[in-house]
Amino acid sequence: MILSGLLLMMIVMTAQMPARRVPVPVTLSWPDYFGNRVFLPAGNPATEEGIALGRRLFYEKALSATGQMSCATCHQQAKAFTDGERFSAGADGVLQPRNTMSLANLLWVRQLFWDGRAGSLEEQATIPLTAPHEMGQSLQMSAAKLQQTPRYPALFRQAFGSDTITADGIVKALAQFERTLISANSRYDQYLQGKYQPSAAEGNGITLFYANNDPVRGTRGAGCAHCHGGPKTYSDLFHNNGLDSLPADAGRQQITGQAYDKGRFRVATLRNIALTAPYMHDGRFPDLESVIDHYSEHVVHSGTLSPFLQQPLLLTSQEKKDLLAFLHMLTDSTFITDPRFSNPFDNN
Repeated sequence: MILSGLLLMMIVMTAQMPARRVPVPVTLSWPDYFGNRVFLPAGNPATEEGIALGRRLFYEKALSATGQMSCATCHQQAKAFTDGERFSAGADGVLQPRNTMSLANLLWVRQLFWDGRAGSLEEQATIPLTAPHEMGQSLQMSAAKLQQTPRYPALFRQAFGSDTITADGIVKALAQFERTLISANSRYDQYLQGKYQPSAAEGNGITLFYANNDPVRGTRGAGCAHCHGGPKTYSDLFHNNGLDSLPADAGRQQITGQAYDKGRFRVATLRNIALTAPYMHDGRFPDLESVIDHYSEHVVHSGTLSPFLQQPLLLTSQEKKDLLAFLHMLTDSTFITDPRFSNPFDNN
């Protein structure tokens, strides 16, 4: 009889408990011409709650050792998620050895960072959060700090089903948010969709970007697409782009240990490239004009130089201007003002 009473009480209590809300799945979208070679891990599906939590964590300064720095410190939306510095300073004031990369369109990238040392956005998020000269705090400490706040336990429960905040949950939420940072509404996109007519200079720049120099066939071009890919202007490749004869930074070789990787770095996205100066892994070029001059006349030959850069381009002054006009077509003004990516603390 006592057992029956207890069972009845448990049934009543269970009935009175509010049902846990199941996270709402999100299907990411992009233009067909971006292709479907994306990296969406089965173990971390995108949900409304996970993305919202990740956005908040992206701007959360409690994730740094000093409480003064967030992911957004070095990845600012107005600069296409870079920071305009040659080298970013960590929470301890130490400068990073390489320039901050843009976070646009990472859904298509498998090997992250300049040297490709991270194989997923979850792994990528872990590195700057815990590196002593970046945000400088263990994930366990970050989880403990968030656990003591009035708001985060409920947000983690909504996203992952538990009030207990974990290191795994932090990086999964950040990765979910970063996968939504899709830039696909530049004038170049509008041109591909038949909604924008390029100027003469922009049209010539498009031709130069994709065409190859071939004196035999009489074609003139810069062949940029060999390394920078197609319409999404991103690739998951590593190249030595002729910056130095003896690279001070070994680049990809530090990860693979292979001699042929010396001085090779991941090809950076050209999306919003006009907003992400300075350029190259060491930020040596202050503007796009300097970058174009480098590829046109100043490529340095070394043993691992990309095969696509073996011959000088020797672009004319007008060709340089036209190529620059095309690169400015890749600026996506909606991406850098999209409220879905902005700082949620500004609205509190």
